[in-house]
Amino acid sequence: MLNELYEQTKNSMNKTIESLKRDFSTLRSGKVSINILDNIRIDYYGTPTPLNQVGSVIATDATTILITPWEKPLLKDIEKAIQEANIGVNPNNDGENVKLFFPPMTQEQRKEIAKEARAMGEKAKIAIRNIRQESNNSIKKSEKDKTITEDLSKKGQDEIQKYTDEFVKKIDEAVKQKEEEVMKV
Repeated sequence: MLNELYEQTKNSMNKTIESLKRDFSTLRSGKVSINILDNIRIDYYGTPTPLNQVGSVIATDATTILITPWEKPLLKDIEKAIQEANIGVNPNNDGENVKLFFPPMTQEQRKEIAKEARAMGEKAKIAIRNIRQESNNSIKKSEKDKTITEDLSKKGQDEIQKYTDEFVKKIDEAVKQKEEEVMKV
């Protein structure tokens, strides 16, 4: 029973790490990434649709993203959605494509993005601690229901704490790596 709980706990914690890495991909570092547009939705026939599903989105070089919609009438909607998303650039519509020119990042912008990465890391740590609490509550409930002994309960909680420490360390490493990537000129 405890082994099953351990696996469940590890899986949940791994998902938290994966989610953190996805969140990190939306942050801008030295080279522009199309992932910065992941959270932008276009009203496509009444349905909020991800930008990459209404056209092709490519990074043509380190500072430029080119968006070519499948349907020309979407140009205005794409342009408007990008402006509303406030990602730090103004879209340039040439009648065929929308181009985004990202200026080189200033030191101040880099520090701000590094701060965002740390905040994302803190949220991930909170999620890990919540998973720990759920697992410990499950162990305590089993002890109370007399399905496991007090010794097994203590051992189980210690094991859950080991996982928690391990995953918090992974989060710290990921945040540190992202900060270095962002601060590198």
